[in-house]
Amino acid sequence: MSLLRDKTAIVGIGHTEYSRDSGRSELTLACEAIGAAIADAGLTPADIDGITKYTMDNNDPIDIARNLGIPELRFAGEVNYGGGGGPVGTILMAAMAVATGQAKAVVAFRAMNERSGRGTPRFGQASAAEGASGLHSYQAPYGLFSPAQMVALAARRHMHLYGTESRHFGEIAVTCRHHANLNPNAMMYGRPMTIDDHQNSRMIASPLHLLDCCLETDGGAALVITTADRARDLKHPPTYISGIGFGAGHWNHRSIVKDMDSVHSESTVIAKHVFRDAGITHQDIDVLFIYDHFTPLVLMAIEDYGFCKRGEGKDFVSNGRLRWPDGELPMNTSGGNLSEGYMHGMQNTIEAVRQLRGVARCQVKNARHAFVSAGNAVPTSAMILRGSL
Repeated sequence: MSLLRDKTAIVGIGHTEYSRDSGRSELTLACEAIGAAIADAGLTPADIDGITKYTMDNNDPIDIARNLGIPELRFAGEVNYGGGGGPVGTILMAAMAVATGQAKAVVAFRAMNERSGRGTPRFGQASAAEGASGLHSYQAPYGLFSPAQMVALAARRHMHLYGTESRHFGEIAVTCRHHANLNPNAMMYGRPMTIDDHQNSRMIASPLHLLDCCLETDGGAALVITTADRARDLKHPPTYISGIGFGAGHWNHRSIVKDMDSVHSESTVIAKHVFRDAGITHQDIDVLFIYDHFTPLVLMAIEDYGFCKRGEGKDFVSNGRLRWPDGELPMNTSGGNLSEGYMHGMQNTIEAVRQLRGVARCQVKNARHAFVSAGNAVPTSAMILRGSL
C-alpha cells in the first residue's frame, strides 16, 4: 500500500477563459486561476502556504504570493518535462508537501499566453539561434523542428507494426470535439467535427492532419491540494489522490521514434505503480483522461497504460467507446487539449475533479475513479483520483 493513498485530496479548482488572445499578462492569468481555485475550496489566500509549477511556466511564485496576498510560502517547487511532468507532477509534489507537513495547502498551476505569445514551433520553423545543441544537433539539420514532425514518425511506426490507420487517430479527435461541443467553456464549442472533416483537414506532417494536433491557447488553470483530514471540512466533497507517480527510463532517450518493439515504456512503468498503490484495477476506472497533444500518442498511451494490449489501440478507440454518454469508458469529457484548450493538460485534471464531484456537463453516472495521465513518449506522470460521493 502506498504511503500517499487517500492521504491527500484536491479541494479547489479554477481556471480562466481559454482563448486565442487573453489580452493580459501571464501573471494576471495565474492569479485569476489560482484565486478562483482558492475560492472554490472555500479558503482565502492566507490559507495557502505552498505553490508548485511547471519549470517552463514564466511566473514566479513570490510574485504570485505578493499579488494574491499569500502571507508566507513554506514550500515552492517546479517540475520538469513540460506536459510530461507538469500536469500530474505538480500535484504529486504538492501532495508530498502537505502529507509530510511541509505545507498545509498547496496550489498547483499553469498559466501561459501560448497562442498570442511564445507559441510552439510550427512546421518548417527553424530556431533563430545559431546552430543547435545536444539532441537537436541531430534533428534540426534534417528538418525536424516541430513536435508534430517527430510524432509523425512514431505514428508511422505504429501504423507499420499494427495496421493502425489515420481514421483510428481521427476517432480520438472526433471524441474530444464531441465533448467540447457540450462544454460552453471550450474553444471549439459550437464547431462540430466528423471523421470526414478530420480526414479532409490539411496535412501537417504525414500522417498527422491539422485535426490530429492540439490547440494553442492563452489561459490559466489551478488546483488546491491539502491533507485528507483538512479536506473533509471544506466546501466540496474531497477528491482523493489514491495513486500517483512519475516514470522514465532509457527508452526516453529515443526522442524521435517511440520504441514500440519494447514491452516497456515510461507509461507501463507508471501504470504498474499507480494501480498497485491505489489498490484497484483498470476495470475500476470510470472515466479516462489521457494527455491529448497529438492523437497518435493518445492511442499509444491507452495501450501502454494497460487499458488494452500493444497494437489493440485501433480497435479500443473505435465504435464510440470513449464517447459520452454511451461509451463504456468516456475520455477527456470537457474536450481535452484537442478541443477545450491547451493548458499543458492541467484542464483535464480539473474536469476529472468535476466528474468525481458529480457536477460535470458530460457527467459519467456514478463515477468513482478517474485515471489522469500526462504527456506520453517523454518522462511522464499519471494518477488515479477517487471521489468521496
